[in-house]
Amino acid sequence: MKIRHTDRRDRIELQMTPMIDIVFQLLVFFIMTFKIVLPEGDFNIRMPLPASDAPAAPSELPPLKLEMLADDQGKLRELRLGNLKFDGEGRFLALHQHIRGLVEDEGGPGTGVEQEVEINADYGLQYDFVMRAITALTGYIDPNGVPHQLIEKVRLSPPAEAP
Repeated sequence: MKIRHTDRRDRIELQMTPMIDIVFQLLVFFIMTFKIVLPEGDFNIRMPLPASDAPAAPSELPPLKLEMLADDQGKLRELRLGNLKFDGEGRFLALHQHIRGLVEDEGGPGTGVEQEVEINADYGLQYDFVMRAITALTGYIDPNGVPHQLIEKVRLSPPAEAP
């Protein structure tokens, strides 16, 4: 049996032009379909340290105290900011309007950067209500899509465990 050795080598040439075209088409596709997501709530929250009896760092203004009391099912029963009580379905909107009035926000940047709010929520309160309160306190996005900061410093006090 005779084995033929051919000197003729089959050479495969890669066509780079179509590959570069495909890469540019993919690049253009991903750039055109990229959607920029609006920034989520980015606010400064100081969580309580576990088993720490050390006092919190003092601020120049005394913190506003927001109390959130829960019923047996974990629903929000009462919402109070200092001596002011917010009731009904629109209580978070009323809280938001009151905070806007406190920081003198009239559609422009507020002066609430210096103000601090301490949230004292019951142990059994559902997290949804705490997040709605934080949303009402920290700011809003106007109809033009511009975010406005109201209160930057939110502190959560450690809840007392349910008996």
